[in-house]
Amino acid sequence: MAGLYDPVTALAGIGAVRARQLEGLGIRTIYDLIAYFPRDYEDRTVFVPIDRLEPGKLGCFRAMVLTEPRTAHLRRGMDLTRLTVGDDTGRLNLTYFNQSYVADQLRRGGEYCFCGRLDQDAFQMANPAFEPEESAGRVTGRILPVYALTAGISNNLMGRLVSQALDACRGALPEILPQNVRERFALCGAAFAYETVHRPADFGALAQARRRLVFEEFFIFSAGLSVLRAGRRQNAHRPLHDLDLAPFLAALSFSLTGAQRRAADEILADLAKPVSMNRLVQGDVGSGKTMVAAAAMYCAAKNGRQAALMAPTEILAVQHYQSLAPLFARFGLNTVLMTGSMKAADRRMAREAAADGSASVVIGTHALLTADVTFRDLDLVVTDEQHRFGVAQRAALSAKGESPHLLVMSATPIPRTLALILYGDLDVSVIDELPPGREPVETFLVGENMRKRINAFIRRQAEEGHQIYIVCPAVEENDETSLKSAEVWAGALQRSVFPDLRVGLLHGRMKSAEKDAVMAAFAAGETQILVATTVIEVGVDVPNATLIVIENAEQFGLSQLHQLRGRVGRGGAKSYCVLFSANRNPETQDRLKALCATNDGFRIAEEDLKLRGPGDFFGSRQHGLPAFKAASLTCDLQTLTEAREAAEAYLAGMSGRDDPELRPLIARIRALFRDDLVFN
Repeated sequence: MAGLYDPVTALAGIGAVRARQLEGLGIRTIYDLIAYFPRDYEDRTVFVPIDRLEPGKLGCFRAMVLTEPRTAHLRRGMDLTRLTVGDDTGRLNLTYFNQSYVADQLRRGGEYCFCGRLDQDAFQMANPAFEPEESAGRVTGRILPVYALTAGISNNLMGRLVSQALDACRGALPEILPQNVRERFALCGAAFAYETVHRPADFGALAQARRRLVFEEFFIFSAGLSVLRAGRRQNAHRPLHDLDLAPFLAALSFSLTGAQRRAADEILADLAKPVSMNRLVQGDVGSGKTMVAAAAMYCAAKNGRQAALMAPTEILAVQHYQSLAPLFARFGLNTVLMTGSMKAADRRMAREAAADGSASVVIGTHALLTADVTFRDLDLVVTDEQHRFGVAQRAALSAKGESPHLLVMSATPIPRTLALILYGDLDVSVIDELPPGREPVETFLVGENMRKRINAFIRRQAEEGHQIYIVCPAVEENDETSLKSAEVWAGALQRSVFPDLRVGLLHGRMKSAEKDAVMAAFAAGETQILVATTVIEVGVDVPNATLIVIENAEQFGLSQLHQLRGRVGRGGAKSYCVLFSANRNPETQDRLKALCATNDGFRIAEEDLKLRGPGDFFGSRQHGLPAFKAASLTCDLQTLTEAREAAEAYLAGMSGRDDPELRPLIARIRALFRDDLVFN
């Protein structure tokens, strides 16, 4: 009997070539094969008469072959085999392309079961699947799983390989879920679930199997995060003793909000413990997360340690440096900046200051991760806009110290359930209060018929001394889409619409020095209108900007639109956001109107999750999210909550990570997290 985690080559008929094809689908072990769940199912259990087949829809029918199949050779590489079949209700012409073998398999007078899609324009069908009526059940008369495929592997072959894997490891599949959990949540057994998801007898059984597999996957994931968190809490750390924030708070020209103080107190409590902090500070745009992080960096530096802040863009890194360096200097703390575009001499000086400890605080971009950057005593790592960094990057910076404290910040409001997924290994602080005096940004959804009025409004804002962002979804013109291009639109506005105003252009393909120059000009008020892509989404802080116009707004998720809207309303003047959309789809309109109705980022995130699923929050797997095989974060959030609670209760009853009962679970945790550098 093959082992669950043996390579697929342990199965008969899978050699090196086939193994490489399967690896392209992420299948390396026998378990990967049985956990390669179908992406869809075709209901082939219902047979209808020929006269009830519907054009374009999959249909199964029984029929007799009425004519001898004939194959015509049209040209090299193109054979057509034609025949006519019929039943009591009518006849149907069948055509098979490059399948001349069917002429030997379909005999005149024989009765067969067929399955295919009726052509829209003619009463004929191309390439229907078939089998003799007396032995039906392989391709008709069943629920057929449909798999995601790759070159060299057909759906039939994948089905055979999965069946072979199921047969090979029958009895070897451990029951991961405790009996009391299965009983409490009415979950079927593992063997039934894996067998049924690939070979469903009916849709009721399939629903039971899928529910079990979703729960199991979330149970394993939640258990993995719990083990990971427990391991991190065992990382011994020298506690900080001087945690008096009074001097720091006295140096500020404003008072922290209650939410900021609460988050700061939670951080200080972590810093006083003899274990490493791992905390997320989550807050809406403009809620003051950076100042909370600055308080933590102040404490680390005051205790003779070093702090590093990593930002996703040079613009944001420079902005942090410009605001924090003078503040820390009041306490005799030296702050240095480290970015990729710095001159070699400046970068060398910054590296030396970090290495010899003369720099208490180091602020930078990914440049902090290079091998030549070292620290004398790195004690606190802060990452800004955490969703822009992968887990490996977060770990790489932390590795430059001895289990330093970790503080991650995110201005992307995330529903609590999803926060458990993205940051389940972290403690979470939420800043859910904006500083006093912040007026909500008024948001309007308009169509192209409002273009002249909006242009007049842009001019009026500029004449009053304010500045304007105009955001486009594309950098350059593309003949295949009608999306606004930043390059083309900026030129058109400067030439034809606002020739007397100063229009700037900013996009991600520009060199860092160019981007910095453009932003510096806008921040200094030298540019009145800045046409940009979403490169401005993160961290651009120009208090004088009072209007943002977003073109083709339907191209963005609500959370991203909310982030863009956060670029205005940062000063004392009334601010506005205008969403241009020519898309009249009711769902699209409802989604965009949801943004107009509230400035609460957490409510917007919940709405985005409901309307679009979690794509806006996850984007790609770089965030350390495992590739779930059965679970859907759009549909299964309630199951996630249940599985998480069950996993934590189960682990709490174990004697420790080495408990023999945990071995199958630990093996599955390692399999789930293997590509994500999260669980080692």
